[in-house]
Amino acid sequence: MSEPEVTAAGDPASEPTPVSSGGRDGTPALMTVDHLRVLFPIKSGLIIDRTVAHVHAVDDVSFSLVQGETLGVVGESGCGKTTLIRTLVRLVDATSGTIEFHGADITKAKRRQLEPIRREMQMVFQDPQASLNPRKRIQQILTTALKLRGVASGEIESESRSLMDRVGLRPEHLSRFPHEFSGGQRQRIGIARALAVNPKLILLDEPVSALDVSIQAQVINLLDELQDEMGLSYVFVAHDLSVVRHVSDRIAVMYLGKVMELSPAEELYTKPIHPYTSALLAAIPIPDPKQNRARVRAVVSGEVPSPIDPPPGCRFAGRCPRASELCRAEEPQLTEYANGHLAACHHPQNVTAAELAAATRSPLSPLVATSTAPSLPA
Repeated sequence: MSEPEVTAAGDPASEPTPVSSGGRDGTPALMTVDHLRVLFPIKSGLIIDRTVAHVHAVDDVSFSLVQGETLGVVGESGCGKTTLIRTLVRLVDATSGTIEFHGADITKAKRRQLEPIRREMQMVFQDPQASLNPRKRIQQILTTALKLRGVASGEIESESRSLMDRVGLRPEHLSRFPHEFSGGQRQRIGIARALAVNPKLILLDEPVSALDVSIQAQVINLLDELQDEMGLSYVFVAHDLSVVRHVSDRIAVMYLGKVMELSPAEELYTKPIHPYTSALLAAIPIPDPKQNRARVRAVVSGEVPSPIDPPPGCRFAGRCPRASELCRAEEPQLTEYANGHLAACHHPQNVTAAELAAATRSPLSPLVATSTAPSLPA
């Protein structure tokens, strides 16, 4: 089976609308992702493998990121968050769509073309124990990265000590192996390794999910300080919405490979437009037991559809309390409301009739999305 063809709904000859390559204030974009798709083939056959289906890991995702900005990416397990950022750093190849970094298309760039780009784009993995070579001391791990940056041999020792100090570790730690550190310390070493090449963008895959709450706060504060000091941009993937709220400028909510909502961070928490976002926010525990028991949760029922055979229309329709026949038949467009708040919902919540009338179709909308404008439920 060949790769599924993507065309705009109702118009086979239509061309995709280009994604804006900058911020709302005209700031040039550091990275632009345009209708990105990642499909993993499912093979069958004993002698000759043939593709019988595809896993839709990332399905038509678009966004842009400016220098110094933090984009949070949240969603349930299996929604495509990790695949997305691994594709951005080219550890996974995109099926279609484009990725531009500093205005250059890197979607199909070869290894030699990627070498200078990867010095500006680094990744911090979820499990620091697995991402650090257990046979090498920390000095050796950092030395490799510093040599790639072109640091002279006589300056590597002082640069290594400076990196350790920058992430809150002591110079004597350079002689130790990764297994001699705690989880939080290993994550700091992973961050130091990423910083060793002076990147512009760091992709963080659940960097604090395996850490104690107090250590989480230390790592998050460290990331904030480094961003202010070095002007870094982050794509921050996490399950914990309370963590994402404090580190992000904007937040993208993903479900089954699609972006359901993309909003300024504070507005997402105070005015969620998509019902799935409300369900995620309702899962955040409140420290006060009385308040936690008294609140009314927006609970969704049912199972997540298969990413191998995703349903037509809105992928959340089978679990959504506001779903109509339109939701099950036509994929909603990403609609832009005031303040750059985007949501892919036929029947949005927390919006007025006036806000609906002023809303417009976003160029970030999936190529197969309907042209039907959202409306309040009957």
